[in-house]
Amino acid sequence: MSAAEAEAPPHSVRCFLTYSGVKLPLQLSQELDSTALRHRNTYFRAEYDAQRRMLRCDKIVYGEVEMCHDYRWADDGTLREAVYTSVHDENGPQVLSFGG
Repeated sequence: MSAAEAEAPPHSVRCFLTYSGVKLPLQLSQELDSTALRHRNTYFRAEYDAQRRMLRCDKIVYGEVEMCHDYRWADDGTLREAVYTSVHDENGPQVLSFGG
């Protein structure tokens, strides 16, 4: 474990304006501080573990969660599973499994 990882909080939440790319996990960009959130109708809120792996990403629209990604990681740090949930999807959550 590096010194930076040892100092990382066990769980952190950060907010972002947007994301880029199509691969999972989402690549969030343009981090927002708490003062910027007061004037935002739409943003992404992400939860990270101590290894800085994204565990969950919510798209917040007018204070409500519109879309959510939940990520599960293998011990070696590779993405094992992504669960996508949207308020607009009548079929319920979609589960994507990676690796073996």
